[in-house]
Amino acid sequence: MRITGGTLRGRNLRAPDDASVRPTSDRARQAIFNILLHNDFGISLEGARVADLFAGTGALGIEAISHGASFCLFVDNAAESRALIRENVEALNLTGVTKIWRRDATDLGPMNTGSGGPFDLVFLDPPYRKNLIAPALVELRDGGWLSPNALIVAETAKDEITPSTDGFVLRDERIYGAARICLFNFASA
Repeated sequence: MRITGGTLRGRNLRAPDDASVRPTSDRARQAIFNILLHNDFGISLEGARVADLFAGTGALGIEAISHGASFCLFVDNAAESRALIRENVEALNLTGVTKIWRRDATDLGPMNTGSGGPFDLVFLDPPYRKNLIAPALVELRDGGWLSPNALIVAETAKDEITPSTDGFVLRDERIYGAARICLFNFASA
């Protein structure tokens, strides 16, 4: 695994030793960032505040920082994932622009001041076929974690139904290999 673009392009990321974590493929990550950089979703990567939920290796959030994001909060409930994220963050000297939290992304509660939010861009990459995206979207919306018009990039298995939740507008949807990538804008009131 490696960073596919931006200032850290080509740098290696530590990958899991087994199948307990399913990182977004380099190809899908590169496609996601090409979409983000070449379409108008109402946000800019430059200076964006990012949250990477179900973060796994942290590849999506690190890629966002490589493309100009100013901060990333990584959230994962698994100790193994947080260890991988920490290794990757430290290897790339990103400790000053990141935080790593142990938390269930479907039970975030209200955003607190130590989180670094509200967030302009959120990545949701939960385990496939567990129906975790809709509850995570509800937590983000109801907990005040999102800036107005925030963009959410969600990854599911390609055969999963696109999740829908009040307050979010599906802007784009694409299939890359085994993955379905859905891009939602937060429709703040």
